[in-house]
Amino acid sequence: MSRAVGLFVTGLMMLACGAAVAHEGAGVVGGFASGFMHPILGWDHVAAMVAVGLWGAFLGRPAIWVLPVVFPLVMAFGGVLGVAGIDLPAVETGIATSAIVLGVMVALAARPPLWVAAIVVGVFAIFHGHAHGTELPDAANPLAFSLGFVIATGLLHLSGIAFGLLAHWPAGRMAVRAGGGAIALAGVGFLTGVV
Repeated sequence: MSRAVGLFVTGLMMLACGAAVAHEGAGVVGGFASGFMHPILGWDHVAAMVAVGLWGAFLGRPAIWVLPVVFPLVMAFGGVLGVAGIDLPAVETGIATSAIVLGVMVALAARPPLWVAAIVVGVFAIFHGHAHGTELPDAANPLAFSLGFVIATGLLHLSGIAFGLLAHWPAGRMAVRAGGGAIALAGVGFLTGVV
């Protein structure tokens, strides 16, 4: 339980980072550190990554590990599309929508079959990966950048899982669902430009 609390606190600290600058066109000039900070400094990424972990934990085994594994695998495919210069329409809209849909899934305690949940997560992972991939060629060290953002993504998933484990208790279940609702509302803010 203390590990779960520690991971949850770490996740909250990550959420308290500076303003979202992940897709403002500022350019990526570094390696590992830039890649690691990229998803953490983008509130849209933070919300979606935490939501994947939350939903996986809420659904229980095997979703608790399947969804956080599906996401980075499919994200890598989206990244390849971005690096290759293959255009994907409405990337930022897809990223914002991912927070809305994943947050709603948690808030409504949706329990679709595992394959449906994996497809939902995978579809949104393509948008997140494409966003990373389009910025990857500008990195001083693309491999280190990639490693950094994959690790940060994993840590954000773990933060969601840690919070999601509270769903084992009735009060925790309500807190997790409220967290999903907050993520969905943040997604609406990203979509409308309010956040």
